[in-house]
Amino acid sequence: MAGALSRRTRRRLAADAALLLVAAAFALPLLWMVFASLDAHATLRVRPPEAPTTANFGAVLTDEITFTPMLNSLVLCGGGTVVTVVCAALAAYPLSRYRSRFSRPYLLTILFATCLPITAIMVPVYGLFVQINLIDTLYGTALFLAAAQLPFAVWLMKNFMDGVPKALEEAAWTDGASWRQTLFRIVLPLMGPGLTVVSIYTFIMMWGNFFVPFMLLLSPDQLPASVSIFTFFGNYGAVAFGELAAFSVLYSMPVIVLYVLISRRLGGGFTLGGAVKG
Repeated sequence: MAGALSRRTRRRLAADAALLLVAAAFALPLLWMVFASLDAHATLRVRPPEAPTTANFGAVLTDEITFTPMLNSLVLCGGGTVVTVVCAALAAYPLSRYRSRFSRPYLLTILFATCLPITAIMVPVYGLFVQINLIDTLYGTALFLAAAQLPFAVWLMKNFMDGVPKALEEAAWTDGASWRQTLFRIVLPLMGPGLTVVSIYTFIMMWGNFFVPFMLLLSPDQLPASVSIFTFFGNYGAVAFGELAAFSVLYSMPVIVLYVLISRRLGGGFTLGGAVKG
């Protein structure tokens, strides 16, 4: 018994050590970002600044470096997220509520589409955007980002939608409601946590996307923050580490604020009390 307990203890300690290493791998870059943003002479070393200063933030808080790219990112990612969530809800509803022999192959095709590397299709997409005059446009880039995130969003939305009881829709249909009314007034309000997860995931994936806007946007005044980060990389490998860290802190804030504002809905679940009687 003592030997078994000892083996169990060793395994637990080994698992704890592995988890600590993983946590350190994530925590060290974040610590460097915070420390370097307050250090006027920041390097790649992770160390607290000797004389903390906000000079790095003052250097990057300009229209050209931060405000205009941030606004472009909000327009690009916000618009793309709205398009993705709306289209995913409309596509997931028939997949969740109606049975067909084509549903499973279609869902497997969607799942396969999520695995395709976006870099593999950028050359034909670039040629298509040039031909239809969508190159160097925020709305065209937002539409492509939405299309790229749509397969996984449909998959997630369908799984969340499966958890809403059909009895509520049947009761609404009895009262004369259409499928649009049941979708937007019953199903979607009840799957608030699911909508929140899909929205946050979609926004974060678009917010951190560098390659797509780098390829499809040409004008400097339309570049989002994920591309304007090149500002801090100079010639011959020179990097302004302090300003880069300060910009990274500011770049992370919209995602953090978005999560804080809507995270309380993640613990919601389906409020069915009083909805179904008998």
